[in-house]
Amino acid sequence: MFSGKKLLITGGTGSFGNAVLKRFLDTDIAEIRIFSRDEKKQDDMRKHYANSKLKFYIGDVRDYQSVLNATRGVDYIFHAAALKQVPSCEFHPMEAVKTNVMGTENVLEASIQNGVKRVVCLSTDKAVYPINAMGISKAMMEKVMVAKSRGADDDKTVICGTRYGNVMASRGSVIPLFIQQIRDGKPLTLTDPNMTRFMMTLADAVDLVLYAFEHGNNGDLFVQKAPAATVEVLAKALTQMLNLPEHPIQVIGTRHGEKLYEALLSREEMACAEDRGEYFRVPPDLRDLNYAKFVEQGEEKISRTEDYNSHNTVRLDVDGMKQLLLKLDFMRAIQRGEYATPEE
Repeated sequence: MFSGKKLLITGGTGSFGNAVLKRFLDTDIAEIRIFSRDEKKQDDMRKHYANSKLKFYIGDVRDYQSVLNATRGVDYIFHAAALKQVPSCEFHPMEAVKTNVMGTENVLEASIQNGVKRVVCLSTDKAVYPINAMGISKAMMEKVMVAKSRGADDDKTVICGTRYGNVMASRGSVIPLFIQQIRDGKPLTLTDPNMTRFMMTLADAVDLVLYAFEHGNNGDLFVQKAPAATVEVLAKALTQMLNLPEHPIQVIGTRHGEKLYEALLSREEMACAEDRGEYFRVPPDLRDLNYAKFVEQGEEKISRTEDYNSHNTVRLDVDGMKQLLLKLDFMRAIQRGEYATPEE
């Protein structure tokens, strides 16, 4: 489907954008456009890849005109641009709204206006039962995605979304922090040892987006089934893999807006979710505001389905966490005795 096509990645200088480039740059795709506001990261990426298929667009999803210009002639979009750090969004919630909600509106409207064939929006488990500003803004982003998909012509533009948990070793995540703390001889700072999080690799995140890209209809939301681990298990796995099992650990307490566990699907979504093996598909509610014509006769059906969260999914032990960590290139390099960082 990508042969001879043009793909735009918003927020493309981030971890996800780099993972997509590694997957697609050497294929027969015609062009990959990187849209972001950070010219230094774009320049670094330009020098690193040195590939004529790669095009760079400076802009901000908050600015509709810059998005409109970047999406002209594009076939497909992966919308990854977002403010993702929970504490910073807690202190600056309107900035999260401007980027995650209004920015998404701009991307989707520009996509419809320019006849982009497919758009996949990337969301997060924090959008389910949100208690923090980042999660609330991402929940609203999903609502914008579904609403804009209702107004899109299925034959011209398909808009769907994905939702996933922690992407291991992505920029700003806890694994690079732990690695740096170990190298600096500092204690590992754990918020709460019993806190659980879904664990996905960047390759998993790309696979999920590609699955949504290939199978999504307007308004669909896709979730990949993923294992989870406690923060304590993750810390023990890392210290053991680095041959420092007695490395000190300091419990610092939960940060602003953090949950003890995350959910990938709510109870209401699980009630209507379609199980596709490795993935769940949540279809959109296609009713309009004329509710009366949708009332069904007979006894009301009440769903007693649980939500799908990081406490009730498959739980990794230390050995299982080690096996998952070894899927990361930089962890395999460290195991070989080489110095490596997540960005490499």
